[in-house]
Amino acid sequence: MPPWLSGPVVTARPVFYLHGFASSSKSTKGEYLANRFRPHGIALRCPDFNEPDFRTLTLTRMLGQLERELKSVDAPATLIGSSLGGTLAILAAAKLTAAIDRLVLLAPAVMFAKPGHHLLPPERVAEWRAQGTLPFFHYAYGEERPLNYAFYEDSLQYDAFGAKMPQPALTFQGLHDASVDHRTVEAFARARPNVTLSLLEDDHQLIASLPAIWDGIAFFLEL
Repeated sequence: MPPWLSGPVVTARPVFYLHGFASSSKSTKGEYLANRFRPHGIALRCPDFNEPDFRTLTLTRMLGQLERELKSVDAPATLIGSSLGGTLAILAAAKLTAAIDRLVLLAPAVMFAKPGHHLLPPERVAEWRAQGTLPFFHYAYGEERPLNYAFYEDSLQYDAFGAKMPQPALTFQGLHDASVDHRTVEAFARARPNVTLSLLEDDHQLIASLPAIWDGIAFFLEL
């Protein structure tokens, strides 16, 4: 028997795609990346953070869901996080260090719910607090869905910008992003020697840059 047939079986690394706010596990970026990973024998895992209900979404709930997902794999995972999913990836990498080996951050909302990130103007936040819920357009459902004020209140306890995560991180950020200021992401990367930043001529969705992003990911993961 040839030596390459008798050697140990190599298990493909677990890779998770963490979708953004008011998106889903079937987003354009998630499906694009899943199709690129498949020929490499990697089934991209895409948790749906809308479950069980978008209305009751919080970062704490997302972290708990991701932690359970990570316990289901038998090797340190790579996290690919988009926008709020990037925030989640950073927070998880700081909290669950041994379970995560590297990160890919796509327009990460590193200042989410803090000065420098414009989720909503102050008057809309006050309205949200007073009413208890506020409608947000949900791209996965193609319509507005209500979200509890607890989402915003819960997010204030987290600080992705200041999080200490030791894993290597490859970051892609659009220069024309109206949701995440590229200067904030630059500052985040500049303070961390383990973060490599690529600035792209693109907007928040980064759709036009997906081929270049995939090339970077494939090199980063040594595929």
